Formats: sequence, structure tokens, C-alpha cells
Amino acid sequence: GDQRNTHIGLYDLQTKQNEHLYVFEKDLHIISCSVNNERTLLAVSFRQYTEEETTSQLLQSVSKYLTLLIEIHPINNVRVLKAVDSCVRVQFLYPVEDRNASTENRLLLVSEDKYIEQFDIRVVAEEEHKVVIQKSGQLPRARVADDLLWAQWDMMEQRVFYIVPKESKSTLRCVQFYPDENFNSILESHLDISVNDTQLKLVNFGYDYCQDQDVASKCLNLQVFTSKAGGLCVCCSLASDTPDEIMYSIYFLHKGYNKTFTVSLERTESHQLKEVAFMNLDYYVAAYLPGHFLHLLNIQHPDLLCYSLFLTGEDARIDTLQSGSIRSPLVSTVCDCEAGSLYAVSISESALLQLLQKSKQDSERLAALHCALLYFQHTEHLEMQIIQWISENLSTCHSFDPIQEFIIASLYCRMCPEAQNLDKLLPYTSLLDWIGVVPGVICATDIISLPVLDFQTSKGFWEKLNSNLESVKYAEPHLHYHNNVLRREWRNLSEEVRSILIGVLLCSFGDFCLFTNQREERRTTAYLRNILENAKKYVLISIIFNLPYFVQEWARLVPLFEEEDYQQQLLMGLMVAQLKDHLMRHLQYVGKKKIDQIVLDYVANLLNLVHRIMKEVWRRYQLHSCVFCFDERGSAGEFAVFHIMSRILEAANGMCMPLPPGFHTLHLGLGVRCLPLHTLLHYIDNGVLQLTETCVRKLLKDLDDTEQNEKLKFSIVMRLPEALGQKVCQFWDHPINANLIARKYVKLLLEKLGNKQYRRPIPERLSVPVEFLPLNYLTNMLAEIENQGVHPYEKQDHVNARFVEETALKHTMTLLGLKYS
Repeated sequence: GDQRNTHIGLYDLQTKQNEHLYVFEKDLHIISCSVNNERTLLAVSFRQYTEEETTSQLLQSVSKYLTLLIEIHPINNVRVLKAVDSCVRVQFLYPVEDRNASTENRLLLVSEDKYIEQFDIRVVAEEEHKVVIQKSGQLPRARVADDLLWAQWDMMEQRVFYIVPKESKSTLRCVQFYPDENFNSILESHLDISVNDTQLKLVNFGYDYCQDQDVASKCLNLQVFTSKAGGLCVCCSLASDTPDEIMYSIYFLHKGYNKTFTVSLERTESHQLKEVAFMNLDYYVAAYLPGHFLHLLNIQHPDLLCYSLFLTGEDARIDTLQSGSIRSPLVSTVCDCEAGSLYAVSISESALLQLLQKSKQDSERLAALHCALLYFQHTEHLEMQIIQWISENLSTCHSFDPIQEFIIASLYCRMCPEAQNLDKLLPYTSLLDWIGVVPGVICATDIISLPVLDFQTSKGFWEKLNSNLESVKYAEPHLHYHNNVLRREWRNLSEEVRSILIGVLLCSFGDFCLFTNQREERRTTAYLRNILENAKKYVLISIIFNLPYFVQEWARLVPLFEEEDYQQQLLMGLMVAQLKDHLMRHLQYVGKKKIDQIVLDYVANLLNLVHRIMKEVWRRYQLHSCVFCFDERGSAGEFAVFHIMSRILEAANGMCMPLPPGFHTLHLGLGVRCLPLHTLLHYIDNGVLQLTETCVRKLLKDLDDTEQNEKLKFSIVMRLPEALGQKVCQFWDHPINANLIARKYVKLLLEKLGNKQYRRPIPERLSVPVEFLPLNYLTNMLAEIENQGVHPYEKQDHVNARFVEETALKHTMTLLGLKYS
């Protein structure tokens, strides 16, 4: 104040005003102060005299520092808690938020003499709401910790982390304070850190600029950060022997290893070089050296360096934070101790998207992509921007597939909130390792011992941390579901799938059991039927009801939800079965009904993401329903969409991932419009384009029989699977097609005959009399077989022995150059 008084106030975040609490009528050097929850007691520690005054008081036995407990409701008695020559920090406990007025108060005193003790203070209310301390004698106290080298207060969770020496190394411990006035040591972890034991370093116990600057120059720069997902990190800067290098370590205690980073600086001005500042952004820890770099480290998945974002230059500049005294007292909060300012800090969505757009390094792209999806969860605008970036950079990412990463990371973010520990079981990336490097950064990884937790029943952070530690003990990477299992099962079923698809196409789904029982298969009918039912009864139903917006959006394009792609259905069903088995092994406490819903949501969201990509690409290139007409060539926009769909198919095959019904139909339709015939056939032969009933039927019906179209149709028909060819070839009324149908019919009928001997009399000829004995014999034999109830083309009544005879005659007359009548 103007009159050299020292005022103590409490800043109100709502009113943006200071609430006056107390005033000293002299200019004091305040070390620390704290007010209780009810704002009835104030604890203050300060230096009694200046350096000059201390010299004059040397002959008098006067303590250098004083710690007071003051009644401020109203201002009344003052009690001396400490009068010592060592500095003391004070901190009231707030075990429960928004609790009613309590008569119990607890105060922590942290001494420069390297100990922490707790004072129990009981107050009583007297007349006119006057609150006073009840006991006049010594206040009860309890020793919390001794031999401290470093301590950090966690104000939100009411716990204190501290480090004590143990042999040549150090041990990190944590004391948790509870609402019932108890406290206990809940964590112990051995760290390979040499801590200077000459002076105590305190974090988040207030900031005394003069003293803390002196301590900072002699003590290790270290902070502990926690995350909502149960992450526990120790961040510390290390001394480097090279002037132009900065070293710092991040101990990922919840993962069981630490990473030490060595950063080579482009420019070094020793007089301006500041210490590395660490910031807690919950999902990320940031290491920030003003003017040089900003390193965002992924806490949940720190195993691969490509998930951490290392920025330099202007990308790493935070304008308001340029001092050398930066602390992170709360999650997403930064205190500039020199300026006395507190800032909310977060990752900028727009800046992250700009970085994604302009970056040329795969490591930065991948880190930015995962950061956008993990940090901001999933918003429609963000997904639209990412999909646009993916469509423009499919060929520029060499170390990873952006479509795969987008789908897997998005699924991970969407699904993990559905059940506890689901984040340890679902995949979060398509990469198994990363061989790339970050320019200017050297990373060394060391395995460390896991922390030891000591608690009986505890919810929240400690429960999640314990779950993380348990997963590390049981080899966490093996807990994540991987498509290798699905791929292996799909490969084993591939031969059976072919025979099953023929059967499903030849008979109804209800006749599936009868059909499969006629074949010798490795798998039981019940198993395969269950797989198909998983897809048919659950997955496809969920798509229709969970994605109504997409049905409306695409209803004018192609019948995507009307056709049945049995191969994709089988893959969906197999994924459902595999994922369900995986979750049932590790989430037994969740229950079968909940797991069924999780699996259903997972597959539905997977297909939803493919829909989302297609929707945005469709909108971007302004395509419409004419893409499914074959009377004209495709545009440049259609070719671009075809290329993107080909990359989606490649990504799906790489992950053994099912695609939505109708995807192959639309892909083939665009291919017919955009590709020359030889390229189209090459794509079909190599499995890039798959022939679907819907598309082939439309192609055969809509295109006229010009020479070029006949060549296209004939090439397509010759490549059709046998069962599919039987269904769609009838839509092409052409002699060549009739000849093919007749040949296939005779082949199937004779295969049905086998070695069976029929003793029935030869029936009358069904066709017109023709004196051509080989044909007569064949026709009579076919008719005889038909009369035994064998008919491969049950749904095509016109395909019979008479049809074969007439087709053979027409073909022969055509070859002889004669006219058939």
C-alpha cells in the first residue's frame, strides 16, 4: 500500500476482485500464506527483518522467520506457530469441496529444515458469529515426512509428493490426505535421480522470488504430473556437459520406463538460456524452453516417439510465456512466477490443423493427427478438416497410412469411455514400431521399477494408476486387440468362405444348414452360422438404425443398404466374434450384455467412419447419382473419388477391416466410368475391384450391345464367379451369353449325375425333332436327370434341357453360316 502497509487478499475468479483478509501495518517480506476453507483463519509466514535489521539484531536472540495463525472472522487473536531461523511454508488442507462450516481445520507446515508437519486446529463459534480457536495451549501436531530433498503440493487432490535420499539415489513418495483427518503414505517409487541435498526445493507451496531464484540455481528442476486416465509422470531437467545441448527426462511411472531426451540447440546464448519448463496438459506433458523448442509428449502412449510433437522456431513460441520461472500448479494452468500471472493453457485446434496442413515430416503429421483426435476428442468440424487433409495427402505419407490411423485412433477415442480399462484392450494405432527420427532430438529409453502402491480401498486416480500398473505387469502390448488374430482366422476360413458363398447364393439363408451339412468342413455349421448371424442380425441392423443421416444422404445414390455382400458380412461377423472373445477374457466384470453392446458399437462406429470419409469426399467433389450410370465417361472429380476409394480399400485390407454394404458396388461403378478397359480388367484380376451382383446386373441391362460394350460385357461375364454368373447372366440377352449359360448348365448337371445309375425309361423329346445323334443323346440324358429332381438353376425356369438344345443348334448354325428358324 501507499503507506508501506502489507495487505493480504484473496482473488475471486468470478468477480475479478480481491477480497481483503488482513493487513500488517509495516512493510513485510511475506514468504507464504494460506486461508482455510471457511475463511475464518489465516496462516502467514514472513521474514521479520530485512538484512540490515537482522544485522542490528544479532546481539538479541530474535528469530529470523515468524509463522502466525490469525483469527480473521472477525479479526481477533494472533497465535505464533513457529519462530525459527529457517524459512517455513504454510498450506491449509481442503479435503472436501463445498463442505459446510466445520470446526476442524488442518494446516501443513513445510520447513526449510526438511520436514513436514500437520497442525490440528479446532475452532468454536461465539456470539455474533465470532469464530475463535478453541484451545489456548499447544495445538496438536503430527509429523508427516522427514529428510525431504524436494516436495510438491497437489492442491486439487490434496496430496504431497516428496523425495527422500536412499543410498546414492532417491525415492519418490506420496502422502494422501483424507476428509476423515487421516493421512497415509500411499506411493513409493525409486528414481535414478541424484538430488542436491544442500537445499530444499518446494513446488506449489507459494513462490518467494528472491529465495526461490537462489534455490533454483542449486536444485534440480523437477515436477510430478498426473492425468485423469491414471498417468503418473516425473519430469526433470538434467545437467549437460555440452553447452549447446539441453537434457531432460520424463519418467512414465505408470508405464514402467523413462525417456531421456537430448536436444541440440540451433543458437546458444548462455546469458539468455533459461531452464526447461514443464507443463501439465492432462493427456500431454509439455517440455518448453522459451525461444527454442516446445515438446508435447503423449502420456497415454509414450512408447513410440512419433506420437510426441516436437516444435521449434515460431511454431514453438508462446508469446506470453518467455520468462525463466514458469510453473504448472494445476492441469492446463501455467504460472509465470516472475510476472506474478496465472494463465490457462491449452492446445490450439486451429494451430494444430495448420501444422498438420503445412508439415512435411511424417513424425509431425502423425503426432498432430493423434493429438487432434485424442486431445479434442471427435467433433464434426475437426473430422471434416482431417478428412480433407487425408484426401489431399494420401500419397505424401510414406511411413504410415493416414486412413488407417484416422480410423483406428478415432475408434479408440470414441469407444474408450464406454467401459473402464477399455483403453488397454483396444488398438490405438496401426503401427507396430517406428524407425523414423526427430531432427535434433536423441531419445534414450530405460526400463525402471514400477511404483509400489499401498491402499486398501481408493477410487479415482489411485484406482486407475493401479489398473495401469497391473496391465504393465501382464505385458500390456499383448492386451491390445490386434487384427493379426482376425487376419489369421480369415485366412483359415478363406476356402470355406468360397464354398459357403456359393451355397448362400444358391439357396436361402434358412437352407444354410442343409447346404453346409453336405460338405466336409473344418468348422462346424453352428460356428459359421453364428458368424453370419452376428453380421446379419446385429451389425447391419445397427448401421441402419444408428446412422439414419447417412441413409438419407445416400438414398439417392445407390442401394447401399439393399444388397447383401456375404463376404463382407462374414468378415463383420468374424470381427464381432473375435473382439467379443478378446473382451470377455479381460472384462469379465462388465457382463456379457455390456460387452455385446461395446462390440456392436465398435463395428458400427468403424463403418460409420468409412461413411464419414465417403460423405465428405462426395461433398467435396460435388458428385451425384449419375456416377452409377454407364452411358458416359467419368469426370476428374469422379476419378479422384475412385482413387480415394481404392486407398480406403487398401487400408481396409491392411487392417482386415470390413467395409459398408455397397462400397464395392460404388467402387466398381466408378471404375467402369473412369478406367480404360484394359486397366479396369487389370484392377478386377488383381482384386482391387470386386464384381458385385448389383453393379454387374445394371451394367448388363443398361448398356447396349455395341462392339465396345460387348467386349466389356463379355470380359466381365468371363470373370464372374460361377454362382454369381448364374444369377446375373440372364439379364444379358445375347447369343454368346446364352452359350456360356448352356455350357455351365450342362457342366453342373453332369457333376450332379456323378456315378449314379438311373433305370427310368427315356422320356419323350422336349425339343423339336433334330436328326443329330450326339445332341439327341445329350438332351435325353439331361432330361432324364431333370426328372430325378436335380435342377441347378431352380430360380431360372427357362434354363433346362430344351434351352441347352436350342442354344447348341443356334451356335452350330452360326458357326456354319446358316440361318436358324
